[in-house]
Amino acid sequence: MRISARSTGLTATAVAASLVLAGCAGGGGAKAGAAALDIATLTAAQSLDPKDAIGGALPYFQAVYDTLVLRAPDGSYKPMLATKWEYDKTGTRLSLTLREGVKFSDGTVFDANAVKANLEHFQKGGGGAAKTLAALKQVTVTDATHVTLVFAAPDPAMLFHLSDAAGLMASPAKLADGSLKTTPVGTGPYTLDKAKTTIGNKYVFQRKDGYWGEKLPYEALTISVFDNETAVVNGLKTGQIDSAVLQDANQQVALASDTKLKKTDLTFDFQGLLLFDRGGVRTPALAKPEVRQALNLALDRKTMLDKLRQGRGETTGQVYGKETKAYDKALDTYYAHDPAKAKQLLAKAGYPGGFTLTLPRVSAIVNDALAASISADLKAVGVTVAWDQLDGSTAIQKVYRERAYSAMVMNMGQSPIDWVATQELVAPGTFNMFGTSDPTVRKLMPEVQTGTEQEAAEAARALNKHLVEQGWFVPFYRMSYQIVSSADVKVTPQSGMAVPSIYNYVPASS
Repeated sequence: MRISARSTGLTATAVAASLVLAGCAGGGGAKAGAAALDIATLTAAQSLDPKDAIGGALPYFQAVYDTLVLRAPDGSYKPMLATKWEYDKTGTRLSLTLREGVKFSDGTVFDANAVKANLEHFQKGGGGAAKTLAALKQVTVTDATHVTLVFAAPDPAMLFHLSDAAGLMASPAKLADGSLKTTPVGTGPYTLDKAKTTIGNKYVFQRKDGYWGEKLPYEALTISVFDNETAVVNGLKTGQIDSAVLQDANQQVALASDTKLKKTDLTFDFQGLLLFDRGGVRTPALAKPEVRQALNLALDRKTMLDKLRQGRGETTGQVYGKETKAYDKALDTYYAHDPAKAKQLLAKAGYPGGFTLTLPRVSAIVNDALAASISADLKAVGVTVAWDQLDGSTAIQKVYRERAYSAMVMNMGQSPIDWVATQELVAPGTFNMFGTSDPTVRKLMPEVQTGTEQEAAEAARALNKHLVEQGWFVPFYRMSYQIVSSADVKVTPQSGMAVPSIYNYVPASS
């Protein structure tokens, strides 16, 4: 189990197709008729109700539910259940034109009322991604094929959200009875084969007859859940698995010499120490920017990357990813490893003898080697790390509900959208649970949200620089993952996701 902002189904509660024709979004360009595709994952779907969809669990939902907007592999937006969209001049009203003639698998007609019901269900459902519709104030139905989303304030990430979890559409007849958790009813390209499915272990989907869009190339899709990557690698080697994303550097190395498997590197997550308590509620020292800067200077990122991930990744001092406007290459190396300067800053902040930092530890995220590395680097400047060992469910309770810790080592997805990253990490919420801010953040955040494209980009860059300078976070490195597939499957990485969309798999011969 991992905890990651957009990579796993535990994200916000624990811790989130160019081959499709623009007017007929919903299938790949390959010839329909190939047999089965078996994908391996470490992420179990806790529920198949769209309100619970998030991050690395999205392929389960994409199989049975279409989204309002399709996000192509390169991040561009294409028609899906919505064929057109347009904002008004204020950016607070988004008008959608809906596709006609589409029905859910239970025979219910897809229309504007279904969109309204789904958006309200998602917004009020309490799922990890519900906050992505926080700005939605009202859904106005004009007629069967036209609906307007009214926002309390502009949300420059809304098309992204409507191509993601918030845009998944389920039969409105099933939203209230709870049955969608195990019996999904959507307009998507597949239906769940319950007879062959074992919830929590293996999910089998059969291609839907009469699907409104272009058929995907595989007649059956199986998503198999594993609890470790060693088993995944064995499945890839023996041909039992067609494709998987490997996160562990050692497992990537284990397959390096296997010429029968295709590998594609991708970078989505960064790993680092998220500082929740910048106001010093639980750890007074963290209220001082000099202390947060000292933590950044204390860590030997290059050695950590080389020793812990065999150099597979890139060291960084910023939380915004390379696809964002906020990204600044110079900030990747803003904090050189400098224990002497770290000690000076701690003394200047009033902590010449250091202090104790208590951190939660979930072994699947922080293994022994990582824990030892962090402890040694911080100890060298006088900061003692006290690790509290937790399991996944305990971590959810202690970290996010009780707010028992001032910081946590986490894997975080780097969204390509500036406002998505800003909402997740900077705005008060899951990852800024104590709601800390400062005058510069309060000035720049609205500009990222409501400015013109140029103004928003400049504000995002200024905000990123400020956060790095103030030591709001302690990132270690961006991690290189690897999409591995059999020779007869071609897989394209997906912008905004740590795993490919189901639309991104086609037979290699196509």
